[in-house]
Parts: sequence; C-alpha cells; structure tokens
Amino acid sequence: MKIEISERALHWFKEEVGFEKGYKVRFYIQIYGTSPIQEGFALAFTKDDDSRDAAVHTVSDGITFFIEESDLWFFNGHNLYVEYNEANDELEYKYIKP
Repeated sequence: MKIEISERALHWFKEEVGFEKGYKVRFYIQIYGTSPIQEGFALAFTKDDDSRDAAVHTVSDGITFFIEESDLWFFNGHNLYVEYNEANDELEYKYIKP
C-alpha cells in the first residue's frame, strides 16, 4: 500500500490547516461516515506527533503523512491518493487498487 499527496492537496494542508515542515499527519478511520470502499466508515486526518505505529508513510515537502497498522483493514488493498477538489473546496480521497 502507498499514500500519494497531490501538489494541490499539499498546498491545501499548508495554507488552510497550517501544517509545516516537520509536522506529522495521521489518516485514521471514523465510524458513521461514508467511503466507496467501506460502508459506514470514512477517512479523516489529524496532526499527530507520534508515528511509531505507522505501517505506511510518505513525506511531501517535509510533512509526513501516515496510516497506522491498526487502520490498514479499511483500505482493503487499495492505495490512497489525496487530491484537492477546487469546486467543493475540500480534500478528496481516491482509493485505487494497484
């Protein structure tokens, strides 16, 4: 599994949320949400200073994005692509099987 952050999504994280080089961003699972790969669950993110349980990570412009081992089940073999949807002014998660 891999995580990819588009340039536009990275810009959104920096400008809208204020994330800077050295920050760690954890993608985690929320109950009572929607996603195309897991009914009743959605993906969310938070700033997290501890990435020691990271099963997958990527670094973009000095910001580490990661998913913990305990949340890998959600992805069911899909890679995570994080995009920015300008029309909706929000992040968009795409799940693609390799």
